[in-house]
Amino acid sequence: MAKSTPCDAELWTKICNNDYRAFTVLFNRYWLILYKTANLYVKDIEVCEEIVLDLFLTLWNRRNYIVIDNLPNYLKASVRYQVYARLKKTKKPAILYVDSYTEDAGSWQENEGQEKLIYGELENDMNICLEQLPRRCSEIFSLSRIQYFSNEEIAEQLGISKRSVENQLTLALKHLRIHFKVIGVFLVSYCSFFKL
Repeated sequence: MAKSTPCDAELWTKICNNDYRAFTVLFNRYWLILYKTANLYVKDIEVCEEIVLDLFLTLWNRRNYIVIDNLPNYLKASVRYQVYARLKKTKKPAILYVDSYTEDAGSWQENEGQEKLIYGELENDMNICLEQLPRRCSEIFSLSRIQYFSNEEIAEQLGISKRSVENQLTLALKHLRIHFKVIGVFLVSYCSFFKL
């Protein structure tokens, strides 16, 4: 007799109990739809893959703190937040015109409150991670990625070379990548496109 596929609620319960296999099932179930959603707004394959992987890594890292009533809606809101954050960071328009939208519009419902919670949790995680960096490194990262100063502007403002700014940003990004991708090695076996 074939084994039945667990529903989302069962999967989430198992994931909250540190079940990697349940997380793999969840990843395989939702990866493509989330990728397609990200790709509606960001027309870059690598960026879309990175957005979806970041979402799943955050989900795994926060599994013991998040209460999810409706997993598809939560994931949809999360990927939209990730897209928004990425577009804001790159100063691209947040909304792009789409000629034809193939996804069933009724299958996802918006939940602004949940999106704000997700945003707050991610922002809190980012702040905690940035506090672990040396003061100057954290300051340079904030000027670059939060206040959108160019490397030249940061170098001029802080009285350091542009190369020093680039080095500090590299260190900060490496630290963040390690912090937010604790289970990245686990996902490599399921995502041949994964790049650190």
